[in-house]
Amino acid sequence: MRILDFGRSSVMFRIDLDRMPPRTLSHKPPYPMNNARVQLDSRLRITERGTGRVHAFVLGVSCKTERVGADVDLWLLPNADFKPLFSDTDFMQVKTFAQAGSVAQAYPPGSGEQSDRLRVPIETTFDRVHLDLVEHEAAPLAGAHEIVEATLANQPLVAVVAIESDRYTAALEFPVKTMNANERDWVYQTDTGPVLFPDLTREPHDLLSGMELAYVALNAPDWADFIVRTRTRLAPDIEVYHYATPVRLDGIRTDLFTIQGKAEQRRVRLPVATGGQQA
Repeated sequence: MRILDFGRSSVMFRIDLDRMPPRTLSHKPPYPMNNARVQLDSRLRITERGTGRVHAFVLGVSCKTERVGADVDLWLLPNADFKPLFSDTDFMQVKTFAQAGSVAQAYPPGSGEQSDRLRVPIETTFDRVHLDLVEHEAAPLAGAHEIVEATLANQPLVAVVAIESDRYTAALEFPVKTMNANERDWVYQTDTGPVLFPDLTREPHDLLSGMELAYVALNAPDWADFIVRTRTRLAPDIEVYHYATPVRLDGIRTDLFTIQGKAEQRRVRLPVATGGQQA
């Protein structure tokens, strides 16, 4: 198999208000056109058992809500963490404000409120979207000894977690940003994220809406612990979004790889009508 070089892989989405009305904005931008290039935090491919159709999803890295190109006051207030998610056909933005339940006023004025989870079709929202995927041949690490040695040698590590349900098989791929390694007892453990955490009980068209954010810790080939971002009550009238809900998945497969060989770069235009098999 081939694995992503996440440091060199990205999604680029272009807005052009001279060509298309705004669908995701909460302010008037200083300039009507912008290309946003965002590196990737994880890639998820879900396959329907009955049809073989593949649904591909990518999660972009975090950024902050901003005014691009302004002379002053670059940060929007109230500010929010912003993470972009793309499926084959749709875009969803996940915003984290200081308090859960906060909303922004959509732009242009009079467009109503914008929730902290907004899903829209790619085709009617962006002037263009594409993925730049840099892939390498994967060198699998066979067991704790090889994983620990690769960690101590500062080799780039990518994990793939395979999850199955009655209806789907899913492959979650992500860079290992933080890794613990013990060369005396040959113990390793990831502590990394955010990654996409799917709800495999949903219908195919609704898989994107069910995505949550999580961190993942794993130290064995057949199970992993996730800590999922959920709405968390701090006081009777205060709730925040916090990585607070642990979920253990047993009976799965976890593999770790290093990058080797010459890179191959592919550009994938979105939306993809075939169900993501190109990504």
